[in-house]
Amino acid sequence: MNLLKNILAAIGGVIVVGFLIAYVTFDLGTRIDQVKKLNPGAIPAYMGMFDTVLTKGDPAQGMMLEWEITDPDITEEDVFDDMKELAGDYNMRFVGEKNMFRLTEAENPTPDRVVHARIAEFCSLSIAKKMLDHSRFYGGFMPCRVIYVEYGDGRRYLISMDMTLAIYGGSDVKPINPELLEDMLNVKKAMEQIPAIAAGYDVEEEEE
Repeated sequence: MNLLKNILAAIGGVIVVGFLIAYVTFDLGTRIDQVKKLNPGAIPAYMGMFDTVLTKGDPAQGMMLEWEITDPDITEEDVFDDMKELAGDYNMRFVGEKNMFRLTEAENPTPDRVVHARIAEFCSLSIAKKMLDHSRFYGGFMPCRVIYVEYGDGRRYLISMDMTLAIYGGSDVKPINPELLEDMLNVKKAMEQIPAIAAGYDVEEEEE
């Protein structure tokens, strides 16, 4: 089964690349010039997303990162307390939280249903202002969010947006200046390491 999935994923990758090539060569002069203007990190970033979509079939998963909370001793409140405390270490502010829902027995919670979801919100106002000056459309990502998701069978996850495409997916038509790029990379680091640590992962070990 795994071999078949890998073969299908490989075939899917070839098809996607084929479509990209066809699209590029359809208007050869214009498209090749446009592709040349992409950030060097753009193609790996887009292909990473395509790979997830092809193997998982879920476009949302291709744009997100997740950390499973496997230690039963880590409570939901531990997770949120840790994220609040960690925010300052990464020059971020914890700006709010929202309980989305919690299913009751009357609502028939089952092992594969999300029974509880809660959102944590983070922001660095100074960086947010600079990002909006660069592109007002970054506002759609603000504030940065981490969602706590719990299933009926007890599985728990923290999920946050993967900022790779937001940083590397553009071109030199609208380049990110070096100062803003450094700030955005710091936000990316924060929004990856804060939930990872809160979920019980050893970040230093992962970085090695």
